[in-house]
Amino acid sequence: MLANVNATRMELLRLRKRVVLAKRGHRLLSEKRDEISRQLIQIAREIQPLRKRVEEALLQTCRRFMLARASMEPEDVRAALAVPTKKLSLGLEFASVMNVRVPRLLKEISGGILCYGYGTTSGEMDIALLALERAFDLLIELAEKEKQARLLATELQMTRRRVNVLEHVVIPELHQTIKFIFDKLAEAERDNISRLMKIADIIRA
Repeated sequence: MLANVNATRMELLRLRKRVVLAKRGHRLLSEKRDEISRQLIQIAREIQPLRKRVEEALLQTCRRFMLARASMEPEDVRAALAVPTKKLSLGLEFASVMNVRVPRLLKEISGGILCYGYGTTSGEMDIALLALERAFDLLIELAEKEKQARLLATELQMTRRRVNVLEHVVIPELHQTIKFIFDKLAEAERDNISRLMKIADIIRA
């Protein structure tokens, strides 16, 4: 590689500018890496207790539905849940975290979750459906944060790789090439001085 380098002053200036740009890029990418790491740690701290709340909510919901089924006739359970009146749709918007597009889920809710008359249903069914509603809200929040964490983790890995390439490959190679050119120019300068001295000696003789 070094053998194919043009050992000229213009090339030396060009490479020195590239070093400056590479160091600036390394600094900016390092700052991006650190900020993404901070954001990722913050989201991870939120995910752990949220996942625990989701698991507890789903377990509680299952228990309530089992109690509701035990206290009602099977045909009454089917009739109570046959025509749901609550509708939920999810929208999606994106926020930017260090140039990483992370999703945010937007809920649009209409109607109520209690979609039946009270003559043939038990109070346990009401409690079960309300517990399901709370669990679903937590599930949406958990899904949003886990997707954000995955996207940030992917970007963090790519940014770390770029920082390492700049730090351990690109910048050292540029410095090595600059040193090679500098040494070549210095050697050529010494040869010129030696040649001029010989010419001066010949003229004086």
